[in-house]
Amino acid sequence: MRTLTEQEARVIIHKGTEAPFTGEYLHNKRQGTYVCRQCGAPLYRSSDKFDSGCGWPSFDDALPGAVHRSPDPDGHRVEITCENCGGHLGHVFKGEQFTAKNTRHCVNSISMIFVPEEKAYFAGGCFWGVEDAFSHVEGVLDVASGYMGGHTENPTYEQVSRGNTGHAETVCVTYNPEVVDFKTLARLFFEIHDPTQKDRQGPDVGTQYRSAVFYGSEEQKTVTETLVEELRGKGWDVVTQIAPAGTFTMAEDYHQDFTRRTGRGACHIRVPRFDQGPR
Repeated sequence: MRTLTEQEARVIIHKGTEAPFTGEYLHNKRQGTYVCRQCGAPLYRSSDKFDSGCGWPSFDDALPGAVHRSPDPDGHRVEITCENCGGHLGHVFKGEQFTAKNTRHCVNSISMIFVPEEKAYFAGGCFWGVEDAFSHVEGVLDVASGYMGGHTENPTYEQVSRGNTGHAETVCVTYNPEVVDFKTLARLFFEIHDPTQKDRQGPDVGTQYRSAVFYGSEEQKTVTETLVEELRGKGWDVVTQIAPAGTFTMAEDYHQDFTRRTGRGACHIRVPRFDQGPR
C-alpha cells in the first residue's frame, strides 16, 4: 500500500472530494490504464473515459471486478470504492444518456494514477517464444499472442498454420513508454530471432513464421528502418517485413502465456547482432 499525502488521504480515506475542474486527469486523452493511487489495482481503461462536462474524470465502465458500489450516507448517491483496498473513488450515476452504456463513474483524479501505454506488434517465428522473451522486459505491461498481416477475418490457428491466410504469428506488446521505449523493444526483437531467414524460423517453415514489424506510427516505422539499416551495415542480410499494423486477432486461449504455463517454448535465444556481424 502506498503512503498517502494529507490531501490524498482526505479524499481516499476520509471520502472527500477534490474541487471540480482541478484534477490532473480531467482532460487526459492518452491511452492507458487508471489504477488506484493507494494500492495500484487497475480500475479503468482510457477507452471508457469520456467528457461529461461535470468537472471530474468520467468513465462509462470499470474493469471487471475493480469497483465496489454502495449506497452513500446521504441517501441519494451511490459511492464507488476500489474493490481491492476500499479507497474512495467518487460516485456512479445512471440514466444521464451521456453514452450508450448510460452510466457515469464520476472519479476524483487524486484517487487514481494514470499508467500510459502503447502497443507494438512483432512477428518472429513461433509466437510462444517471442511472447516469453518480451514478458520479462521491465515496462512491458502485457504480451499477447495472435495473428496479423493477412486477408482472412478472424483466422484460427488451424487456418494460419496452413499458410494461406497471409497472417503471421504475431505478438502484441503493450508497454509503458515512460519506462521502456519502442527502440529498446525493437532492438530486442531483432536479437531474439533471426531476421535474415525468409518465411521461416529454424524448423518452422512458412509465411506464417516470417519476420515482420507491424508499425503503429511513423515513429515506429522510422525506428525500425533505422535499426534494419544498422544491422545491414554490420553485414546482416535482414529480410524483415516492415508494414503498417492492421487488425490484430488474438490467438486461442491455449496459446496465451504458453511458456510460463507449460515450461515449453522458450526457444528464442538472444544474439547480440548490434554488437557483431555474422560469423
